[in-house]
Amino acid sequence: MHADLEREAPPASITPAPTVASLWLIRHAEVEEKYQRVFGGRIDMELSSNGRWQAAKLSEYLRGQSFSAVYASPMRRVQQTLEPLLGNGMPEPLITPEFKEVDFGDWTGHSWDGVREKFGLSPYSWLDQLDCGGIRNAESAAKLRERVQPALDLVLRTHPGQQVAILCHGGVIRMMLSLLLDVPFTRTGIFEIEYASLTRLSFQRGEPQLHLLNFCPWRDIS
Repeated sequence: MHADLEREAPPASITPAPTVASLWLIRHAEVEEKYQRVFGGRIDMELSSNGRWQAAKLSEYLRGQSFSAVYASPMRRVQQTLEPLLGNGMPEPLITPEFKEVDFGDWTGHSWDGVREKFGLSPYSWLDQLDCGGIRNAESAAKLRERVQPALDLVLRTHPGQQVAILCHGGVIRMMLSLLLDVPFTRTGIFEIEYASLTRLSFQRGEPQLHLLNFCPWRDIS
């Protein structure tokens, strides 16, 4: 057999690294009105009154779920979403700065229409712009991946066979789905990640399976 055609025989079996059994990715509830349809990013905004209602509905839905650990962004909108959940017996959250929202640089504080007017770019292209470094002073998709991936990997390894929740932000959840499902970050625009939404994955032999995507108890349960 020619050397360039030789292939090393695959191992008879591969034991996957221990990982969580179930992972819930939870986006914070609706923010105060002046920051809706705005590239808020690192602005430490609060929830709207409607957002507090959404958080209460989220809490009702998750009542009875047994979480071994909860990780959360330190940002105020996430912490306020957590408040009613903690009243349901959810474990004290492990505050994780790596799960802060992406920094939108010069787009920060601009509305979607304002981005189009000021920068001449479609606001709907934000994933592509982060990926190519097209937003001045913003955190690139590569930098976002560099900070999220090690923290996510640690969560998965630390709780083998357990159920864990991460409360964070839309951009961070998109990066996590990109990493877990092996989908390009720019393609995660096909996923809707609404306020106070639940996305749940289970892991069989280390392989992720998507069970819920963008499920909103405040919207989807009558």
